[in-house]
Amino acid sequence: MLTRENFKGIWAGIPVAWNDDETFDEKTYRQDIESCCIAKIPGIYTGGTTGEFYAQEFEDFCKITDATIEECKNAGVSVMIGCTSTYTGGAIRKALYAVEKGADAIQMALPFWLSVPDDCVVSFFYDVSKTVGKIPISIYCAGERMKKNLSVEILNDINRNVPSVFHIKGINVPEDQKEKACLDLSKNFNVFIGEHLLSKLGRCGAVGSCSSLVYLNPSILLHMQKLLFEKNWSELDLWCEKVRRIIFEGLSPLFKKRCEDSAIDRLIGISAYFLKTSLRCKRPYPYCSKDDLYDFRKWLENNFPEFLNLEWKNANKTD
Repeated sequence: MLTRENFKGIWAGIPVAWNDDETFDEKTYRQDIESCCIAKIPGIYTGGTTGEFYAQEFEDFCKITDATIEECKNAGVSVMIGCTSTYTGGAIRKALYAVEKGADAIQMALPFWLSVPDDCVVSFFYDVSKTVGKIPISIYCAGERMKKNLSVEILNDINRNVPSVFHIKGINVPEDQKEKACLDLSKNFNVFIGEHLLSKLGRCGAVGSCSSLVYLNPSILLHMQKLLFEKNWSELDLWCEKVRRIIFEGLSPLFKKRCEDSAIDRLIGISAYFLKTSLRCKRPYPYCSKDDLYDFRKWLENNFPEFLNLEWKNANKTD
C-alpha cells in the first residue's frame, strides 16, 4: 500500500488514446502505459484533466481503469485512478470500481458543477473514504475548476477527520504564498506540484509531481526526482529553469490558442516520440494541430535538444 514514505516522485499523468470515432483506442493506450513502465517511471495516474475524466461515460471509465491497472500491475508499477464526479454517489461508484480492480490510490477533486459549501467538504471525503477502506485518497486541488479554493485550514481539517487523505496535487494560493502554504501542508500531506516548482517548493516539503513532461524525456525528469530526494537544490534549480522555459516559452503559443491540459500533454509526449496516442481530444474541446507539433518540436531542437530522446525517436517514430 502507498504510504507517506513511498507515495512520492515523478508520476506520469497519461492522456487517453481515442479512435477517430471517439471510442477508446485500447491498443494504443496500453502501448503508452507500457512505455512508461519500461522507462521505470515510479507511478502512473489517469482520470485527471489530462485523462479527460469529464468527457467519459462510466463504461469508458471502466475500460480505461481496467487497462491502466492491468498494465501497471503486470509491470509492478504503482497506479492511481482519478475518480472525480459531479456528485458523491458518482465519485463513490468510480472509487469502488477502481479499488476492486486493484488501484493503489484514488484521486478526486471536489464535485464541481455547483460550489460545495465549507460544511460539506469534509463530509464528502469522509463519505468516499468509508466506502473504500484504507486506500489512500489524493485531493486534486483544481482551483477555479472546482469553483472552490481549498484553504490550508480546510485541507488540514480533512486530514484530521479522514486520515487516508494524505496526498494533494497542486497548491491553489497566490504565488507569493505558495512556499508558506507548502511548508504548512507538508506536515500532513505528500504535496505534488508542477515540475518547474520542484526545486522552489521541494525546499518547502513538496515530494513529487503528476507530470506530463516526464514523457518528453523520462530520464531527465527521473534525474530531477533523484536531485529532489537528495535535496541537491543547486543542480535542480538549473533543470527547473529549463522546464519553466519549456512551459512558459515553448508552449506559450498553444496557450494563446486555448489549447489546455490534455491537448498540450498529448503534443508534449508525441513531440518526443514517446507517446503513440493521437493529438485528438474529445469534442468540443480544442486540440493541437500537426503544425503545432512540428513548431514545438523545432523549438525544442533549437533550445533544449536534450529533451528529445533519440532512443525513443528511433524506437517509436511516427508523424
